[in-house]
Amino acid sequence: MTKYRRGVFDDDMLTRCEEIMRNVCTDFGAELIEFNGEEDHVHLLVHYPPKVALSALVKGVSSRYLRKEFTGRVNRFIMHGRFWSGSYFAGSCGGAPLSIVRHYIEQQKHPS
Repeated sequence: MTKYRRGVFDDDMLTRCEEIMRNVCTDFGAELIEFNGEEDHVHLLVHYPPKVALSALVKGVSSRYLRKEFTGRVNRFIMHGRFWSGSYFAGSCGGAPLSIVRHYIEQQKHPS
């Protein structure tokens, strides 16, 4: 979720965010299985080893790249030099069929 739930994502920025997240996951020994987002947040389905700190995987590198590459768009909306909100939701989907979780992420609306 973006800081203050600001609606900064458009389709181009979401596409780049997905590329960044895929690269970050690879660097951490994780796999990005599904990605989608809306104007103020993204959904990730990630298979990652237990030794990886989820907050580092999700927020650290992506924030730096997105702020650098989308400076004009981000600076208009984000305050105090932060891109992501301090909070996030993470859930284990070990009990849910993977196809249901993937379908949920795929069905998220895109920004207009």
